Amino acid sequence: MSEISSTRSTGPGASPGSRADSADLRGALDGDDAAFTRLVAPLRPELHAYCYQLLGSPHDADDAVQDALLRAWRGLAGFEGRGSLRSWLYTVATRTCLDIVKGRGRRALPVDLGPASDRVVLDNRPSTEVGWLSPYPDGDLGTGPASPHARYERREAVELAFVAALQHLPGNQRAVLLLVDVLGFAAAEIADLLGTSVASVNSALARARRLVAEKAPAASQQRTLRLLGDDRIRKIAAGYADALERHDTEALIALLTEDVTWSMPPLPHWYSGLPSVAEFARTVPMGLCPSWRTRLVSANGQPAVAGYVGADATAPHVAWAITVLTLRGDRIAGLTSFLDATHFPSFGLPNMLP
Repeated sequence: MSEISSTRSTGPGASPGSRADSADLRGALDGDDAAFTRLVAPLRPELHAYCYQLLGSPHDADDAVQDALLRAWRGLAGFEGRGSLRSWLYTVATRTCLDIVKGRGRRALPVDLGPASDRVVLDNRPSTEVGWLSPYPDGDLGTGPASPHARYERREAVELAFVAALQHLPGNQRAVLLLVDVLGFAAAEIADLLGTSVASVNSALARARRLVAEKAPAASQQRTLRLLGDDRIRKIAAGYADALERHDTEALIALLTEDVTWSMPPLPHWYSGLPSVAEFARTVPMGLCPSWRTRLVSANGQPAVAGYVGADATAPHVAWAITVLTLRGDRIAGLTSFLDATHFPSFGLPNMLP
């Protein structure tokens, strides 16, 4: 993604809790776990986003951050106040995530696994053989003391296309790309972190940049969204939600680009192009799902709609899918519907609407 590779977030030493002479750091070094908790609290959101970028799953990121902070607490004596605490925590988090990556394959979206289906597949069953990419609840990324530009970059770095592109890289290349292009670490710092040479870091970075440039769009969603403005973005998302609730296929189609795609992990089949997507919309969400209720949310720095399905308009509606919308201009160019009720609590949503 060109914007990410051409700009950097706050540097490795610029963040609350990064100064080695802080009172909480002294207390933590003396064994005060409450001081350590206060010390790392401002860094949790960015560490969590970083682990998600590496692992492709908020739940895996939860585990990785918890494990990394436990490792950091147990090994805090090894830090001894030298340099930036933030840099050291990213070192621990990186090693934790790379250990997890070694234990399983990459996460994917249906578009990564095969060509689009040319007809509606009604027996489209979930694939349990694939580790699927999951949506990211991005509410914490807009908070905290970071500058507006830094918050913009944080949201850009969790966009669905970018994180999906990262999953095509070996773990060490993912880490190098993120640490250099997103977080602003120097090659020498990363070489020390990974136990390798600066030349190896630069080589891994070049390979990672080439592959991500092939897989991710040149224009980020943040750039598109900034040009549209909040009111227009909300209108598009609300239009999709309203069309779904009213079972108005034509209204939904009017929101889509000609080359729109629609995928539904963990279902392996996906659709590409307005005719195929329109046929799918008429047949499945508008045809087979009796009643919809929706809530507007944000996921991966993008507009999203949480959908609930009920037997009829008066019946309870159960959590069904978080659909992340990818926009181009003022149209929807991609719909990724994550069909798993377990995603809903992380967005602060109930599993059922009465």
